[in-house]
Amino acid sequence: MEKIKMSTPLVEMDGDEMTRVLWKEIKEKLILPFVDLKTVYYDLGLLNRNATKDQVTVDAALATKKYGVAVKCATITPNKQRMEEYPELTEMWKSPNATIRSILGGTVFRTPILSDRIHPVVNCWKKPITIARHAYGDIYKAVEIVSNVPGTCKLVFEGADGSTQEAIVQITDGPAVFQGQHNLNQSIRDFARSCFRYALDTSQDLWFSTKDTISKQYDGKFKEIFEEEFQAFSSDFENKGIHYFYTLIDDAVARVIRSEGGFVWACKNYDGDVMSDMVSTAFGSLAMMTSVLVSADGKYEYEAAHGTVTRHYYRYLKGEKTSTNPVATIFAWSGALRKRGELDGLQDLCAFADKLEVQTLELINNGTMTGDLARMADDSGHVEAVTTDLFLDKLASSL
Repeated sequence: MEKIKMSTPLVEMDGDEMTRVLWKEIKEKLILPFVDLKTVYYDLGLLNRNATKDQVTVDAALATKKYGVAVKCATITPNKQRMEEYPELTEMWKSPNATIRSILGGTVFRTPILSDRIHPVVNCWKKPITIARHAYGDIYKAVEIVSNVPGTCKLVFEGADGSTQEAIVQITDGPAVFQGQHNLNQSIRDFARSCFRYALDTSQDLWFSTKDTISKQYDGKFKEIFEEEFQAFSSDFENKGIHYFYTLIDDAVARVIRSEGGFVWACKNYDGDVMSDMVSTAFGSLAMMTSVLVSADGKYEYEAAHGTVTRHYYRYLKGEKTSTNPVATIFAWSGALRKRGELDGLQDLCAFADKLEVQTLELINNGTMTGDLARMADDSGHVEAVTTDLFLDKLASSL
C-alpha cells in the first residue's frame, strides 16, 4: 500500500514515563504503516529538558510558531517528590506546557471524547462540554517569595513614563509566603476573540466565569474585556441563535451540573485546568478528552490532557503488562494530522485522521477497551478489558 504523503512536517514533542511508551507504540502501530510521516522532533522528556536547561522546550514552541501544527506527549512538571525520584535534576524546572503557552498564547480547548458504552456520572449531561482555558498568565507565570522574618510585602509598578503605583500586600508578624501574578490586556482580548469564534464555528452557547466580586480589578478586567469584544460578535451570535453570558465561577459550577451540556465554558487559566479535569472525569476518564492550544495567529498544538501515568510506568519497568488508556494520545495525533491536512489541502491525510478516530471509538463501542473504561461500561453488550498492547493491535488490524 502506498503511504499517505505529507508536505509540511508536524512539530513532534516527546514526553515522559508511560505516555512516552504509548507515544512510540502509537506511532509504530497506527501511523507509520499508513502515513509517510514528517516531523520535526523535540525530546521534552524531563532528563533532556534538564540537560538543555529547558531550552528544548523553548525551541519546540518556536518551531510550532514556524510550522503551525504540533503534537505533544504528556510531560513531567517536577515537584519536591520528583526531585528525589530524579536525582540528576539540577533545578525544579517549570511546567513545559506553561512555557509553550507563554510563547504561543491563545486558548486551550478541551472536549470529552464520548462513547456509546460510557455514560456520564452526571445523569443530565447529554452533550459534550468544551472547556476553553486561557493559556497565559495567572499562577502559571507567577513569582513567589518565602519570608522567615516579620516584614512588609509591597506590590510596586514602575511605569515606563516614570509613574509609580504601590500597594501593601501584607504586613506580617512572622514567616509568610507571597505570590505575585499578572496578565496582559492583549492576551485577554485574544482569549475572548478565540472563544467567540469557536462558539460560532461550533454553533454552541458560550459561558464565561470568573470571581470579579472578590478580585474586583484582576478578574474584573477579564469581564470588562469580554464584554467589549462581544460587541463585534453579537449580531453573528443572534443570527446563529446562540448566546453569550457571564456569571460567577461558583454559579457557573452549579449551572454546569444541572445542564445537559452542549456549550463552551470559558475559564481563566487555573480554573480551566481544574474544571477540564472535573468535566473529563465526570464524562468517563481523563484519558477520554481532546486538548488543543489555538494561538491568536492560528497555530495549533494538540496534546493529551492527562498526566504521564506514573503508576503504570513503574509496573511497565518491572515487565508487567498494563491496561493504560491510549485514546487521548491517539486523538492528539489524529487532531494534529487532520489540521496539517486541512492547512496543506491533503484530503487523504484528513480522511485517515477521521478513520483513526472512528475506528478507535468503534472498538470501544463493540466492547474492547482498557480497564479504566471497562469498569464504567454499561451492560448493553460484551465488555472485554484488554492490555494496551492488545487494544492497539486490534485497532491497527481494523485500520
